[in-house]
Amino acid sequence: TRPGIPAAMKRFTIKDFEIGRPLGKGRFGNVYLARLKKNHFIVALKVLFKSQIEKAGLEHQLRREIEIQAHLRHPNILRLYNYFYDSTRIYLILEFAPKGELYNLLQRSGPLDEQHTATIMEEVADALTYCHNNKVIHRDIK
Repeated sequence: TRPGIPAAMKRFTIKDFEIGRPLGKGRFGNVYLARLKKNHFIVALKVLFKSQIEKAGLEHQLRREIEIQAHLRHPNILRLYNYFYDSTRIYLILEFAPKGELYNLLQRSGPLDEQHTATIMEEVADALTYCHNNKVIHRDIK
């Protein structure tokens, strides 16, 4: 089961969430800190604009990525809990990573010591091995 997310595949709407601060910006939309009103479960809510995805011809790729990520279960891979959409946007309900992105950590603290670097590399390698064992290739490692 998914902690905080109801077991039944409920059809969510934006009204089910309290939207917080922006977490990031992408090519097709933005990611926000959000909280389910019902139980205060914290998530990252990725908001994608349908028009931009359609203009880029990426509808099929987005559907495939949602299908793949929804089935991945690994401690070093953020979960996709669910998704929903309205007339203009697609919303992905993602696991919130409270420590943020590795890039931002490096920006804040500069180079990491060897032990910390080795730990992160082991976690990334473990996640990639899990993906490859499940016939998933990640094409956007940065």
